[in-house]
Amino acid sequence: MKIAVIAVGKLKEKYLKQGIDEYLKRLGSYAKVQIVEVVDEKAPENMSDAEVQNVKRKEGERILSNISQDTYVITLEINGKMLTSETFATKLDELATYGKSNIAFVIGGSVGISEDVQQRSDLALSFSKMTFPHQMMRMILLEQVYRAFRIMRGEPYHK
Repeated sequence: MKIAVIAVGKLKEKYLKQGIDEYLKRLGSYAKVQIVEVVDEKAPENMSDAEVQNVKRKEGERILSNISQDTYVITLEINGKMLTSETFATKLDELATYGKSNIAFVIGGSVGISEDVQQRSDLALSFSKMTFPHQMMRMILLEQVYRAFRIMRGEPYHK
């Protein structure tokens, strides 16, 4: 299985880089995982709706340029479907079983995900109704993907 985490913006925090590197290392025996960072647009505090849509559009174009036709796309969205870790593991297992071995998880920028990216998405997934920093979400996602592989293989994991 090949998994891409496509994220808007550059990760700067050293402690998050270390955590992400640890999960990438752990995931190495289960799947080929890569992080793809796309450039974020400047997003000042008081943008008009038109400016917000423009930022989403530009970031969305960059995201979509990194997704091939045969990729199953999972967008992380606050209003997406919530799954348990076990159900998430079952979903990934089903994707692998039915030939969807290229998966891309998309983490949008500070103003969200464009409509075009949402339309390309095969599954909108939410980890919580709360908002998390986009950089931290990368590590949370990788931990859950790692946990899913452990569950799929019947290996012990922390509950």
